[in-house]
Amino acid sequence: MTKTLPQTGGPLFLTDGGLETTLIFHEGVELPHFAAFLLLRTPEGRRQLEAYYERYLDIAARDGTGFILESPTWRASPDWAERLGIPQRELEALNRASIELMQSLRDRCAANVAPIVVSGCLGPRGDGYDPGEVMTEAQAQAYHAGQVQSFAEAGADMVSAITMTNVPEAVGIARAAKAQGVRCVISFTLETDGKLPTGQGLGEAVEAVDAATGAWPAYYMINCAHPSHFEGTLTEGGAWLSRIGGVRANASKRSHQELNDSPDLDDGDPEELGREHAELLARHPQIRVFGGCCGTDDRHVACISRACRGLVAA
Repeated sequence: MTKTLPQTGGPLFLTDGGLETTLIFHEGVELPHFAAFLLLRTPEGRRQLEAYYERYLDIAARDGTGFILESPTWRASPDWAERLGIPQRELEALNRASIELMQSLRDRCAANVAPIVVSGCLGPRGDGYDPGEVMTEAQAQAYHAGQVQSFAEAGADMVSAITMTNVPEAVGIARAAKAQGVRCVISFTLETDGKLPTGQGLGEAVEAVDAATGAWPAYYMINCAHPSHFEGTLTEGGAWLSRIGGVRANASKRSHQELNDSPDLDDGDPEELGREHAELLARHPQIRVFGGCCGTDDRHVACISRACRGLVAA
């Protein structure tokens, strides 16, 4: 039997921001194909990852929130590993090692931050902005099954599918997680119109995944979009809104195409982003998990936490 996740209906939970954009633009780390999991291969790389997560855990300790440690494995799936020249056996070992690193951080910080949830992070088979050639549900389950299994065997509390662009891939991941008896969270990428890159509405996507998986996801999240892009979608309402439990927003109001074409990192206004999240939480109090996506770092999450913690406490 799977255990209940403490972030469902509990206190405010934080998670990290834009791991890859922080490492590349702020710290000068070379990440081919945005593959942060490559840092797990060396002691120096692991120290860089630890230092990254520790900044966020410090915020959670200061503000008295829970925390979700998302493993740095967004690109650690077979097709991306092949592009990077990483054999399957090493890929499996790195996925397990990512959970072990998260567990080590949890053990080290448990006295100051509680609860801490360890999550195995999965990314899309293709691009997080473009659905490209959409797999069938069965193909998606088969593709992601190995990574989900590695996370489950290493003892992850849950798995999170980040930047999902289409329903069949989300269904496949949820089914792979269900087969391993581990809860999952599905986080959809949204465009400036508040819809998935396929053009499908968020509510329709949530309902479709729930229907196909027996509502296996613990909850759903929105990511890779600025709050101004999806506030209208959430205002439309519907029963599916109760299933939206988290947000990992972009710092920038730019479209995905504009972000792709830009040579610089648009980190927006952290204070303004915090206020926008507070307004979002006031309207949708079921949301409990806040972090960041493209362009965000610990400054943004700190502002979000300060703006939102009082609302959840109330």
